[in-house]
Amino acid sequence: MTSTVVGSGPSAIGAASVSSAEASSFTLQFDLTVAQAFAALREAVIMMVDDDPILVEVVKTTLEDGGYTNFISTTNPEEAMGKLQEVRPDVLFLDMVMPGLSGLEILQRLRNDRALVNTPVIVLTASVDPKVRLQALDLGASDFLAKPVDPSELALRLRNTLAAKAYQDRLAYYDLVTGLPNRRMFMERLEFACKLAQRYDMRGALLHINMDRFKQINEAFGPRVGDMLLKEIGGRFSACIRDSDAIARQGKGGSIPSLSRLAGDEFTVLLPNIDHGENAAAVAQRLLYALHDAPFHNGDQEVFLTASIGVAVFPDDGEDQDAVLKNAGTALREAKDDGRRQFKFYSKEFNARAMQRVSLESGLRRALERDELRLNFQPKVDTRTQTLRGAEALVRWQHPERGLVSPMDFIPVAEASGLIVPLGKWVLLAACRQAAAWRDAGLDTVQLSVNVSAIQFRDPDFIDMIARTLRETRLAPSALCVELTETVVLDRSTTTTATLVRLHELGIKLSIDDFGAGFTSLSLLKSSPFDELKVDKSFVDGIESDANSAAIVAAVIALAHNLGLSVVAEGVETQGQHAFLQAKECDECQGYLFSRPVDADAFEALLRQARASRPALRAVG
Repeated sequence: MTSTVVGSGPSAIGAASVSSAEASSFTLQFDLTVAQAFAALREAVIMMVDDDPILVEVVKTTLEDGGYTNFISTTNPEEAMGKLQEVRPDVLFLDMVMPGLSGLEILQRLRNDRALVNTPVIVLTASVDPKVRLQALDLGASDFLAKPVDPSELALRLRNTLAAKAYQDRLAYYDLVTGLPNRRMFMERLEFACKLAQRYDMRGALLHINMDRFKQINEAFGPRVGDMLLKEIGGRFSACIRDSDAIARQGKGGSIPSLSRLAGDEFTVLLPNIDHGENAAAVAQRLLYALHDAPFHNGDQEVFLTASIGVAVFPDDGEDQDAVLKNAGTALREAKDDGRRQFKFYSKEFNARAMQRVSLESGLRRALERDELRLNFQPKVDTRTQTLRGAEALVRWQHPERGLVSPMDFIPVAEASGLIVPLGKWVLLAACRQAAAWRDAGLDTVQLSVNVSAIQFRDPDFIDMIARTLRETRLAPSALCVELTETVVLDRSTTTTATLVRLHELGIKLSIDDFGAGFTSLSLLKSSPFDELKVDKSFVDGIESDANSAAIVAAVIALAHNLGLSVVAEGVETQGQHAFLQAKECDECQGYLFSRPVDADAFEALLRQARASRPALRAVG
């Protein structure tokens, strides 16, 4: 079970593996070996305040040689408190004698700062005066390091200080039942997140979770079973939270979502930095599904649990930790009073949007079960001859009450909720079955392009799912083209590369969709096994009116051909655009000039027409 630490004060200690992008960033687990634990300590954030830049550089180099990479320093003691409050290090090296502000004065300020009072301080001093040392100890110094600094002694004292802090934090900041961060750590994180939101004009969200009727579970099975269930609940909730649920802000920290056990059967999820308030709805929905999608077990007995969730968005629903927690609690009570097993936003505006999103997500889940999805096919034509070359399969949702729901509305919901994986499987299977049906009807086999999201592409079953589908439909791999976004292309991981190579080995055509709209590296085009580029519609739109767009499209076509790739221009709507693309020897065109997306019957008519006489598919614009 994994949880994420965000905020300051405690180092990353607990029953769970913990990580942070900001202050307390090293990791400890109960079951780590001694060597692993000491290696984890090297992820700690270490700060040094000393007016001697040479000594600072010596300490930095020594720590880097020892594997410590998170080192922050200042040679100006007047800046020390500001940096400490922003960074909140795991340990501080502090010089005693500095101009302007002494180390003793900084120590005194540390002990008067509630957020920094427990920061371990290793005093750097050349003084042997016992009075100075006694004063430092009285102000809470953890250890002393004599100048000039001995590298071996530096490493040993730092390691011991971090290990002691880790053990203390584990006792003080983690829940013994679930291994999750406890109320104390949560409140510090929330305070820190609220301050960051104010300082950097960010928006965050707090989800306050309470189990429904959990008291009855304790009464029926006893506290031992209750604790076991709370631990399993914490595990399920942890699996629901993704780093991508919040936006990373380089240099500002506080961006990683975190789960805590507040008290009893209450949990919290803190999303420190989000795009929109309703983004929290996707997380809340995942948490609810994690409970009711599968029962818990007490021996052979199934236990069904539900929860209610209140959501407060800050700073809209409160600028400090007390106001945010209070308003999330108010929203939680509304969710309880309104029937439980749901979430509510404190803000009526956010609540309305979130309910609309939830309704759309619930409807999409039913659409997969009730056969409400349809495929349309937009022809891809030879730019020179205008003959039919293939088609892109596009999913459509025919809602029984709302009518046709735009993909612009339901695809983002599918991606946020994880439904994009089963939706993508449906599209691929339906497209391959349709292509096989046309083949069995005696029509020429056409190549169908299918869009694959980054989430679906990274699904462990993705390759096997495609292989099964091709076997089931007896469709040649060459009849399938997988269109991938530039997000996938930019991922240089070994898993992504292996998946691309495996698809290529299967004989499936690979295409980069919306090329030019993102940040595709040209070196990746050379090293990745792609067959096709699709020029983004935004560039095609400007061919006739914008010289830059025309130059970019011409350059992309030339580049692709030099790399042995074919080029498809999407969004072609005018005769002028088509003439330009024809002159630049673009391979295929796709757009309203030739045909809007049509249903299977209409596309079959085009296939039969092509089989009968192979006429050109005339431009209709």
